[in-house]
Amino acid sequence: MATGAKRLKTDGISSDTPVLDPLQSFLQWCEGVGLKHNEKVYFSKEGTVAEYGMLAKEDIEEGELLFTVPRTALLHQGTTKVLAVLEEGKASLENTSGWVPLLLALMYEYTSPQSHWRPYLSLWPDFTALDHPMFWSKDERDRLLKGTGIPEAVDTDLTNIQKEYKDIVLPFMRLHPDLWDPERHTQDLYRSLVAFVMAYSFQEPLDEEDEDEKDPNPPMMVPMADMLNHVSNHNANLEYTPDCLKMVSVRSICKGEEVFNTYGQMANGQLLHMYGFAEPYQSNSNDTADIPMSNVYKAAVQVTESEAEQRLLVEKWSLLCEMEMVGDEGVFIFGKLGSLTDTEMYTTLKILCMSAEEFEEFRENEGWEEAEDDDDEKMLQALSNEGLPSLAPLWKRLVHAAVCFTLDSYGEDMQKDRLLLEDKDGHAKLNSRERRALQVRYGQKTILNQLLELTRP
Repeated sequence: MATGAKRLKTDGISSDTPVLDPLQSFLQWCEGVGLKHNEKVYFSKEGTVAEYGMLAKEDIEEGELLFTVPRTALLHQGTTKVLAVLEEGKASLENTSGWVPLLLALMYEYTSPQSHWRPYLSLWPDFTALDHPMFWSKDERDRLLKGTGIPEAVDTDLTNIQKEYKDIVLPFMRLHPDLWDPERHTQDLYRSLVAFVMAYSFQEPLDEEDEDEKDPNPPMMVPMADMLNHVSNHNANLEYTPDCLKMVSVRSICKGEEVFNTYGQMANGQLLHMYGFAEPYQSNSNDTADIPMSNVYKAAVQVTESEAEQRLLVEKWSLLCEMEMVGDEGVFIFGKLGSLTDTEMYTTLKILCMSAEEFEEFRENEGWEEAEDDDDEKMLQALSNEGLPSLAPLWKRLVHAAVCFTLDSYGEDMQKDRLLLEDKDGHAKLNSRERRALQVRYGQKTILNQLLELTRP
């Protein structure tokens, strides 16, 4: 959701020049590009969870069209003024994320006073207002988010951004000094735009038949849609058609209620990392906790009693790596109702708990006969909250120990976090970063402590 904070100064714009209210200017622009919204909704900063948002002016029924965005109004590398240059240099802009062309387009459009997108861009936040953890100090990330996995993810992001800018973006800009200036289009601006794309862009889903054969679609900016805020219990959803994108209500919305889109099934850790906010504890039904796969391995090491068992464990783990069930940086994910990576977790526990004879037979058969017995429903049930207490003793022991290792990685214990959440005065004294970090930590620890109880011997 965009804010109405200050934006970067652009060349040729006098501070004395009269400026329309950014929202009114944007809505006028919308009319000109054919972006139409339902008269039952309006945009405001009042009554919304964060800056701009959409609210219902009248009662809205399920299935009503809230607004339509023609594809010609979308901002991406195919609609920017620098399209021809980006197309010409397409091969040199290829990268893992696929974001570079859009980011170059945004750097140009954002700083061009003649940009067709200026009324839309005027709604963008001053980038100092973006508060993703990548803008926190490393000390803050490590102190407030220790154990959550976010500090490590941000470190990777920052390393990739620096390398991408230095190796791809900077050489390309120097080839086109009439469009980009490294003195102005700096790495700091590039990093801010990465955060902006993380938080505000949309990615059109592939058709089911294309999911295994095509790369994901690149991100794009969708005017008006990016002004809606997110909650897991949303009341609207964006639909894609060949000619336009449509925001449609998915349940009835009462007069005065805010219209919420969904960014997907996002845990609080993902929301904070990608979007810079978190939902209040308990309200996010999609919250999750990660158990590093390395912690399951550490738990398995604990139960080995001889060198022969240790060698067997190494062989089992190597096979699991070959099967792509585990990896050095991988995690097993648990939600509020049980495992969300049940195939990987179930297969890992099964193989780790095999006797030497069972493992040899499994390896000789390449796992085919065993796999036939492990249907998805069986694995899902076994690793659900209802099934976990009935796991075999050694399976439970491994899960329990892995959860203990994971909880030990957090900087604060759960009791201290719980008391802070319940202390209204103490909680009110926290700054916004401390509050969001607390929501993430406590939500994850709650799921992990639930797992501890379900797997007690």
